[in-house]
Amino acid sequence: MLNPSPLRYPGGKYKIYNFVSRLVKHNNCYTYIEPFAGGSAISLALLFNGVVNRIMINDYDYSIYCFWKSILNNTESFIKLVEDTSVTIDEWYNQKRIRENIYEYDPLKVGFSTFYLNRVNRSGIIDKAGPIGGMNQNGNYLIDCRFNKNDLIGKIYKISKYRNAIKLSNMDAMDFIESEIIKTRNSFTFFDPPYYNKGKGLYTNFYTHGDHENLAKTISQFMKNRKWIVTYDTAEEIRGFYSNFNYITFNLSYTLQEKKNGSEFMFFSKKVQRFNNENDVLNIQ
Repeated sequence: MLNPSPLRYPGGKYKIYNFVSRLVKHNNCYTYIEPFAGGSAISLALLFNGVVNRIMINDYDYSIYCFWKSILNNTESFIKLVEDTSVTIDEWYNQKRIRENIYEYDPLKVGFSTFYLNRVNRSGIIDKAGPIGGMNQNGNYLIDCRFNKNDLIGKIYKISKYRNAIKLSNMDAMDFIESEIIKTRNSFTFFDPPYYNKGKGLYTNFYTHGDHENLAKTISQFMKNRKWIVTYDTAEEIRGFYSNFNYITFNLSYTLQEKKNGSEFMFFSKKVQRFNNENDVLNIQ
């Protein structure tokens, strides 16, 4: 199945969809939760494939929230913007201006600007990268190479058809745990926080050392009887935060300016029933 998300995400985890799908099924969970939703590709695929019947997606980044809110609740207007907006350097500047003060604009414009820059910027980095092909458009690939309007509109339409099975939130992940996740039953939560080492260069809402530590403490305190996994880059500080939980290390190829292979941790809650050949399943090229 092709990636169902309209967004491109640095370090996106869609390549481990098969593993997560097996884990959710193995644990008899019917609600799937992502406190750091981003592109939500795994969530959408689980829903489309009938693995779960409900997903809860949350993102503290207001502009990402505006994107999801717009395609779920204002689908036709969003698609009209996709159809009518040119993919050019001049338009790139227009969309960048909206990012300068997102609270001055309505959620539809903010959501579209976020989507637009995600599709046309290098590696999908919204605020901290320039357009594909450079400002002079003299690269091997040009600004519109990741902006196939028909494909993107098709993805957006499909997501909108499932709107009644998608609960969207715009909360800090730790508040989301305490106010939303603990109320659910038969749920499986996938925490994919910003990277510890490179988060500042990739994400608008990156985490500090203290934020990462507080998240680990909140998960440990409030998610004791819950089924969850956490993925991170292999920083020793992170292994220390989750020292009470079992983990595996897996390799994931990703593209951040150039294709690389990176090792990541995956930590498991004590309630998750695991299967034997995890490392084989996660041997992703």
